[in-house]
Amino acid sequence: MLRKQDVGHRIVVRRIVGIREGRPLFSDALGELVELSETHITLATTQGRLRVPVGEVHRAKRVPPARRPTATAVMGLELAADEAWPAPVRGRLGDWLLRSAAGWTGRANSALPVGDPDRPLPAALDAVERWYADHGQPAMVNTPLPLAAPVGAELDARGWGARPPVLVQTVALAALPAAAPARASLPPVELAAAPSDDWLAVAAGRKGGLPDAARHVLTAVHRVRFAQVYADGRLVAVGRGTVTGQGRWLGLTLIEVLPEARRQGLAGRVIRSLVDWGTAEGASHAFLQVEQRNTPAVALYRGLGFTTHHTYLTRVAPR
Repeated sequence: MLRKQDVGHRIVVRRIVGIREGRPLFSDALGELVELSETHITLATTQGRLRVPVGEVHRAKRVPPARRPTATAVMGLELAADEAWPAPVRGRLGDWLLRSAAGWTGRANSALPVGDPDRPLPAALDAVERWYADHGQPAMVNTPLPLAAPVGAELDARGWGARPPVLVQTVALAALPAAAPARASLPPVELAAAPSDDWLAVAAGRKGGLPDAARHVLTAVHRVRFAQVYADGRLVAVGRGTVTGQGRWLGLTLIEVLPEARRQGLAGRVIRSLVDWGTAEGASHAFLQVEQRNTPAVALYRGLGFTTHHTYLTRVAPR
């Protein structure tokens, strides 16, 4: 049977889907394990997310990956993502990164355990807990999977919780579909080197406030653009693009369309405008991070050609 350490790995689940002539009927599902609880197994398949009740599981096991990025590739992308979302307060534990941004977003307020912490794992996690206690914050650790699976196993033993799984998705910019001709009735996408007050208000609404540390996270990147779309004098769509990772990666964050302006293709147009800018800056690939449970966003990005590079869990220390 599966264990917590299998989260982030490719698995096969044989489930009982019925009974015929007194014999069980089986169906197999193959995908990446994203959540394991006492009642359900949740996996990401090529057809979407599948949640299987434990009572229906006949057999479940880990299988070899079809195509798994190397540890070097995961580390490189995680470091590019950190560069694109820079916490104002930072520390190091060997190769591990310690980050604080007044509690604004998990990414900017969690340790990133990639590389060697220069000490045994239990001692490294003790040091993480002390660093965050010294900064008056709950300790959090961002665990890319399966790279940081040993870290996750140690955190399980310590009783740490986990936020919902996040997909780190990528696409080659050359593989993105060309932009559809814009209808004359649609407003243009504007790109700016700094966020407007209206843009910041939308970001604050989505993220629950905007402390000074948040402004640092958003703007303290050498190459960054803020996309915005106005309709009838009101800001209705935003997005943010960064180029990091030695110029390879276009990072897409805070893609947001107000409810009354959705289903008009504005999110796709915002992304396309940022892609055009990133391509002009020399980037070859794009990445984004999206919660697995955000099915509308996952569907949008899948339609643009994004696929999951790896997943991560934000682990939270018990109070």
